[in-house]
Amino acid sequence: MQRYIAFLRAINVGGHTVKMEPLRTLFAALGYANVETFIASGNVIFDSTEATPARLEAAIERHLEQALGYAVATFLRTPAELGAVVGYQPFPTEDGAGIHALYVGFLAAPPDAAAQDRLLAFRSAVDDFHVHGREVYWLCRTKISESPFSGARLEKALGMAATLRNITTVSKLAAKYPAG
Repeated sequence: MQRYIAFLRAINVGGHTVKMEPLRTLFAALGYANVETFIASGNVIFDSTEATPARLEAAIERHLEQALGYAVATFLRTPAELGAVVGYQPFPTEDGAGIHALYVGFLAAPPDAAAQDRLLAFRSAVDDFHVHGREVYWLCRTKISESPFSGARLEKALGMAATLRNITTVSKLAAKYPAG
């Protein structure tokens, strides 16, 4: 069995409210074991015998769209991958002085060079970005609500679906579900 952490897009935002117990039930119905949720923002932890994350993502997306009536992009990471995300330092440590928040954008695949260029064009005194593999790190030097950037702009710039989590949430998940 392999443990996975699923980051779901469009759960409990934009009028799409899903209680955590029904969400766990939806994952269990797919045959996954040890299903748990972590805070009510679309983070689901589960074990599966399936070794191909892309197959799992597709199966989860089909099942959730059928059950919930709207598309739910799904991004899976193993505990080891999540630990690497948390351990990665995308910005110089001295840049930490004015940071309000660091967000991680989870993607299905690494964005190509043109997509990265479109994203980096949004760099400003408030927002900075760094792409590393299938993650985008967004350094926001103000409240996210005060930034001119948004998750929708991230997806438009990259030309692909993404879901954002605060690094604090990602760090807590990595600590709770370590690789091993």
